[in-house]
Amino acid sequence: MATRTDVTGSRAQPGPFDRSIGGKFMRVGIPRPLDKLYDYAPPSGMPAPSIGARVRVPLGRTSAVGVVMGYTDDSRYELKEILDVIDHPPLLGNDVVRVTQWMADYYHSPIGVCLDTVLPSAARRGVRSEPRDAKVWTAVDGETHALARRAPRQFETWQLLRSKGPLVDEQIRAYQLDRARLLALERKGLVTAITRKLRYEVDGGSVSLTDEQTEAVDSIAGALDRFGTHVLYGITGSGKTEVYLRLIAKVLAQSKQALVLVPEISLTPQSLDRVRERFGAAATIHSRLPAVARFHEWTRCAKGEHRILVGTRSAVFTPFSNLGLIVVDEEHDTSYKQQDGLRYSARDVALVRAQHLGIPCVLGSATPSTETLYNVRQGRFRVSHLSSRPGSISTPSMKILDLRGQEMRGGLSVGLIAKMSEHLGRNSQVLVLINRRGFAPSLICPDCSWRSQCQDCDARLTLHEYPNRQLQCHHCCAVHPVPVSCPDCESDGLVSLGSGTQRIDETLAAEFPCSKVYRIDRDAMTTRRKIDSTLREIRNSENSILVGTQMLAKGHHFPNVTLVAVIDADRGFLTSDFRGPERTAQLIMQVAGRAGREDKPGEVWIQSFDPENRHLKVLAKGGYQRFIDQELEAREEAALPPYTYMAVVRADSEDREAAERCVAELLDGPRAKDLEVLGPAPAQIERVSKRWKFQGAIVARSRQRLHDSLRDMQDRRQRTKGVRWSIDVDPSELS
Repeated sequence: MATRTDVTGSRAQPGPFDRSIGGKFMRVGIPRPLDKLYDYAPPSGMPAPSIGARVRVPLGRTSAVGVVMGYTDDSRYELKEILDVIDHPPLLGNDVVRVTQWMADYYHSPIGVCLDTVLPSAARRGVRSEPRDAKVWTAVDGETHALARRAPRQFETWQLLRSKGPLVDEQIRAYQLDRARLLALERKGLVTAITRKLRYEVDGGSVSLTDEQTEAVDSIAGALDRFGTHVLYGITGSGKTEVYLRLIAKVLAQSKQALVLVPEISLTPQSLDRVRERFGAAATIHSRLPAVARFHEWTRCAKGEHRILVGTRSAVFTPFSNLGLIVVDEEHDTSYKQQDGLRYSARDVALVRAQHLGIPCVLGSATPSTETLYNVRQGRFRVSHLSSRPGSISTPSMKILDLRGQEMRGGLSVGLIAKMSEHLGRNSQVLVLINRRGFAPSLICPDCSWRSQCQDCDARLTLHEYPNRQLQCHHCCAVHPVPVSCPDCESDGLVSLGSGTQRIDETLAAEFPCSKVYRIDRDAMTTRRKIDSTLREIRNSENSILVGTQMLAKGHHFPNVTLVAVIDADRGFLTSDFRGPERTAQLIMQVAGRAGREDKPGEVWIQSFDPENRHLKVLAKGGYQRFIDQELEAREEAALPPYTYMAVVRADSEDREAAERCVAELLDGPRAKDLEVLGPAPAQIERVSKRWKFQGAIVARSRQRLHDSLRDMQDRRQRTKGVRWSIDVDPSELS
């Protein structure tokens, strides 16, 4: 019978990370919600698997796929043998095993949950690491008139393949091209598919660097042989990507691999295209890849076939044979923080992994997080500044538009509409940011004050006009028909309050009938192919308007945008979350960077009903660095991160009192002089999907003291029927 071994005890021993220390018995982690390692005897008649190999083991009355996490001589029981060794050589390197163990310790999560997060679903099922050879697909010229008439979808696929040039399998998946249609076109002689090994070209780049770019490249490249955290602090449009590419070229010249993390799937194709254009090939991993395809890309990186990987948050766990550099682009972005399950930060995991491997990690951003800039001040991180754009391109001016007493049209002031008209009249583009989906955030009855409210959540229903008129809950995703009259007083004068992307879209279409309006949000951009085609059309158009949420703010290059308008910025600065002003300032600065990126000067206008807000005034007049200086002073005075260390305890239940009681009991132990305990208190949205949510925070001056209190909390925890609770270390938001 397999016996359980305390995870904490196994981590305290050096043996699990070094097979040369020896040991008779294997310690196996199972990617399930289990907080123990299991001991097994090695298989008789075959070599013992190495650490990081997947094995199939007996577990109760069934079997399971697990990962060898270490070896030990200490076992007092007769152990079962493992059933099968799946990987020769091991799938996970020692660095990934160590990172998994670190996450279990740092985030106070069961080791099985950590393994479940690290491994792709195909790996957890025991799929063998035998990827098929990559194919290169090429469109062939031929007679297509009949194809366009009889098989329009095939013709559309052929046209895209022809315009994009030869595409490898990963690109075929990125553009969401149907493989069955490609095979049909191949049979008709309109497409060829050949097997080809990926060839990486070591291209140092021909673009002339600025003095600051040269200094940044030289500084980081001089430390490629050791661990270090390098912050690339560059304003938008200053050429951070070119610095990344130069560093990747130096890593490839050393026959090593590079990992580039980006925050959003929508940014992956753009980043991927830049890398492939420079080096000829690159792989990508993100959550929308099919499970088996994602696993095959994993194994190609592990075998050294892929030398560059561009991916989102989960790509940080990909095994490599000889990783030499990790780049975290837009390091400040909250998308790097997992908000459910194992609440890990991919940025922090990247730093820990780079430390284990002894390689540099580059954190790039125009708006670095307070934690990153605090570490720069403390001398823990080295910083390189890119303070200007290449050539004669100037940074956009930023102005606040006072809405008090202004005439408004659908959420836009007449003054802003006039400013838009000026820019459109010069055949430029205008970008409007409103970080709120839908048509209007609330539907009310002016006669009796009824409001559209979700029955299952403590939240209002948002009115959506397109594609179908309906009320949606943005928390539980429930959909309801729009009532013809008030459900309470039967008045037929229901009114929609506030503005979302759909209302702004409608208003602008009416104000500027000669300009095309593009709406970029989750409702309009439903597929990767739709996102890619829309962004491509935007870059080739003039005299048009872009309306969208934060999807528009991150990393895109729109050469014709000269005016950026920010709508409803006040809401972000007035939130009760202490990180809210920082996130809002980052979003404003990021979207501001979309303006004036070519030879046309740009300007940014921020609508505000509270133009005297201290955060907004400092940001508009002094820029992001002045804002952060002020924010760090306020955080130090209030004893908030990064000057202290924080963890949030959350619980939810269908029983309100049970959820509150659970948090209160968990917080009861840490109450000591060197700890500050806040709560319990209802979450900002107290009820979601019929479950009541409570939370509390623990704040400590010492990281060690915080983790000691969290371990004590875990030891004291008791299972309460119907209550789910979790620990969030270094929370990115208080929700």
